[in-house]
Amino acid sequence: MEEYTMNALSYNTERAQLHIQEYGRNVQNMINYAKKIESREERNLAARAIIDVMGQLNPHLRDVEDYTHKLWTHMYIMSNFEIDVDSPYEIPEPESLSERPKIMNYPRNKSKYGHFGFYAEKMIEEASENEDVEEQEYLTELLANLLKKNYLTFHTQNVENSAITSHLKELSGGKLKLTDISLLKPTNTILKQVGVAPKKPIKKHKQKKRRK
Repeated sequence: MEEYTMNALSYNTERAQLHIQEYGRNVQNMINYAKKIESREERNLAARAIIDVMGQLNPHLRDVEDYTHKLWTHMYIMSNFEIDVDSPYEIPEPESLSERPKIMNYPRNKSKYGHFGFYAEKMIEEASENEDVEEQEYLTELLANLLKKNYLTFHTQNVENSAITSHLKELSGGKLKLTDISLLKPTNTILKQVGVAPKKPIKKHKQKKRRK
């Protein structure tokens, strides 16, 4: 009895590695057994029964599009692509599952002044083409404040209004000119809007003269 028990016991370290651990050792053993069934009809019945068990063990896969297809793919992976059954889906190639995803090309938009941002400069370009004088004046004020806001978001320090209007004129090719700089919001107001505390000026302490 003792000899039988020792032979029957097996440790995980001695067992074959699971291909997909989520399904557990029992499902892996069922697939290993199904591979050896000589009758194709019985092997197909066993495969469908295994698919049902796999679906019950992983109900979250029901939320995945075409989850049944996913289960069949998992069964092939767990069988090391050695199970010969009539699948309702095309049998996947092992190489296709190991391919690395293609690298996506991200747009690399360059802006002349990084602190203003590409889209702000794009808006300036489009606004400069607006032929409606009244609307262009409105857009000029709006974009000038946007430039100042974007600048302070990155630098969190004061910037001369004349510098903002100068950049706006430059980026628009001289078409957008804000003559009244009082239309620009105060620096402290913008910093509060973007959630940045304005920097306090450093006080210079006067050195006391030593008595001789």
